[in-house]
Amino acid sequence: MTLLPKTSLPFPEFRPGEVWLIGAGPGDPQHLTMLAYHALQSADVVVYDALVDKRILDMIRPGTETHFVGKRGGKPSTHQRDINDTIIVLAKDGRRVARLKGGDPFVFGRGGEEAVALTRAGVPFRVVPGVTSGLAATALAGIPATMRETNHALILATGHCADDDRTRWEALAQTGQPLILYMALARLAEISIALQRGGLSADTPVAMISSAAAEEERVLETSLGAAAADAEANGVKPPAIIVIGAIAALRRTLIHGMARGL
Repeated sequence: MTLLPKTSLPFPEFRPGEVWLIGAGPGDPQHLTMLAYHALQSADVVVYDALVDKRILDMIRPGTETHFVGKRGGKPSTHQRDINDTIIVLAKDGRRVARLKGGDPFVFGRGGEEAVALTRAGVPFRVVPGVTSGLAATALAGIPATMRETNHALILATGHCADDDRTRWEALAQTGQPLILYMALARLAEISIALQRGGLSADTPVAMISSAAAEEERVLETSLGAAAADAEANGVKPPAIIVIGAIAALRRTLIHGMARGL
């Protein structure tokens, strides 16, 4: 096993009264950026989400204050307004505030909402990008997000939408481009039906990646028509990324050549 080398990179100073919106990546600390690690070693307080891996929390400088503000579907969660207020109050108290989120803070992570709230409150902030879970999960599962032979575009979408959004899913289906869905497991049945109404075949390849980049990661290969039933039959649990389209079928070829383990 190779450890990270010492570096003389000129990392920016984490100043008192700043909030850094940090992407923790898909889970495994191996995918954490060096700037994110620098921030965790410099922060006075870390405000973190439910999907942040415990091994990343273990990297926080000893003695640093921590606040859990996790949001999980169907479970008691901290309201976004309260999270905004918390990081603003901590920053105005002169603290270096690390706001730690799974994936990338600006990709379905509500980082944009927090950035707006900080701007309105006059609190300076920095964005520390992370590897968004949708792209990391597909890559780690042996699914290229783009291939010249299959797609010239890619659609990232969330399953958390208004109840009456069938037309939107039909429109996405009509693009003919692969979909990578976040937080869509609970609505997979209705999304699948809407996509088929939009023109996608029931045989369209689907891959469901549960707990990507974690020890309990599972990948289920299926088809659009069978996806919801297969997810239930195989006990697929959130967090899960769902890949729909020709790229999902490439896993069958590439997985045999992928190196495994650390």
